[in-house]
Amino acid sequence: MCGIVGIVSSQPVNQLIYDALGLLQHRGQDSTGIATCEGSTLHMFKARGQVREAYRTRDMRTLMGGMGLGHVRYATRGVATRDEEAQPFYVNAPYGIVLVHNGNLTNTRELTDALFRTDRRHINTSSDTELLVNVFAHELQQEVSGLDLDADQVFNAVSRVHERVEGSYAAIALIAGHGLLAFRDPFGIRPLILGVRREDGEQDEWVVASESLVLEAGGYEIVRDIAPGEAVFIAMNGEIATRQCAPNPVLIPCSFEYVYLARPDSIMNGISVYDARLRLGDRLADTVAKHAPLGDIDVVMPIPDSSRPAAMQVAQKLGIEYREGFYKNRYVGRTFIMPGQAERQRSVRQKLNALSTEFKGKNVLIVDDSIVRGTTSKEIVDMARQAGANSVTFTSAAPPVRYPHVYGINMPSRQELIAHGRKIPEIAELLGADHMIFQEVDDMEQAILEGSDVTSLEMSCFTGDYVTGTVTAEYLAWVEANQAS
Repeated sequence: MCGIVGIVSSQPVNQLIYDALGLLQHRGQDSTGIATCEGSTLHMFKARGQVREAYRTRDMRTLMGGMGLGHVRYATRGVATRDEEAQPFYVNAPYGIVLVHNGNLTNTRELTDALFRTDRRHINTSSDTELLVNVFAHELQQEVSGLDLDADQVFNAVSRVHERVEGSYAAIALIAGHGLLAFRDPFGIRPLILGVRREDGEQDEWVVASESLVLEAGGYEIVRDIAPGEAVFIAMNGEIATRQCAPNPVLIPCSFEYVYLARPDSIMNGISVYDARLRLGDRLADTVAKHAPLGDIDVVMPIPDSSRPAAMQVAQKLGIEYREGFYKNRYVGRTFIMPGQAERQRSVRQKLNALSTEFKGKNVLIVDDSIVRGTTSKEIVDMARQAGANSVTFTSAAPPVRYPHVYGINMPSRQELIAHGRKIPEIAELLGADHMIFQEVDDMEQAILEGSDVTSLEMSCFTGDYVTGTVTAEYLAWVEANQAS
């Protein structure tokens, strides 16, 4: 999971991209980078850490030009602590290309071998984004025969990328002196949305970003989501061209975006993230009513922030008082997307504090958005008991995460997942909860899709069914053996 943005304007875009990355910070905190294009000259700066820490005035002054892109990284491939694996990635031919990518490629071994043996390209890191930019660069090189470049050549290259690359990818690239390209994998697993800002007498200003909140905050009109398999090319003068570049595209977006990853004020694939989380709460309330002794529950409490909408609906539907029992320190990063188990464990109690006046002597029903490794959940149960809770019923607005996620979320190892190979009472015992209740898979899918034109979701971490059809047991074993630390 990463956050990406690209902008084409007649004005300098460095501040616009910086502001957009701040809005996408929840999607990645390992590193960040910005690249801009000034005429045919590319400028780039990237660094570890969060947006507000990484850039100085002197850095921003070097990022000149009216076209640019940016990235916030959450490492799912490679190593989070290696500076050279921060995005964007650059290749100098053809023309000069800079690319950022959100997602995860699942045929990296085959691509690495083909790039070396056939394409004769050197790969310097273990990042799949470096593979992606080199595959695209090679295919574009095959299309061009002179100095000129047109959209059809770019789209033909993207079509070949779709033929060669497997997995999830929403990508934005700058082609020096020519324009900005955005494209999405044929399943639309990772999000990408297009927006425009028009002013009389001025060049149209275009933006593509991971989430709609970037467009709304910047005063852009939302045009639409970029379709699965589609490519959009925006010339430096603001002219736009689009083409469907995949033969059989089908929209199957990632369910975890709606459960946890995206900000609630975003709309993805026509689905409001906030409304989806309210509906998840409604469905969870029905399941709680079946399995929990409601007369013994005094209060419903959320784990701030992403579980609040679901918790409010659980409380309302069950007729139980809603209370805020945990106070969040907003200057600590999201523990789920921290790069190592030790970092996640240390940060939980720095991130949350339990208010004893809300817990003392009460039977508490805690609502979380999801439970992955169980690190945070166990600490939360302990904190509730130490604050005086009489009993703790722990609930999840998502089903048990039992399988690795290979499409851009850091869940590579089955052994790390608390629900893998365990029954729900066993999970409750490990967490120290009196009762444990999960959302049903069908309820989650129906809650997210309700009222939309989307017909199915990517739910592999809950079901073990991988939509690309190329994820084998051998591949999963290889990922586990080679996962980032």
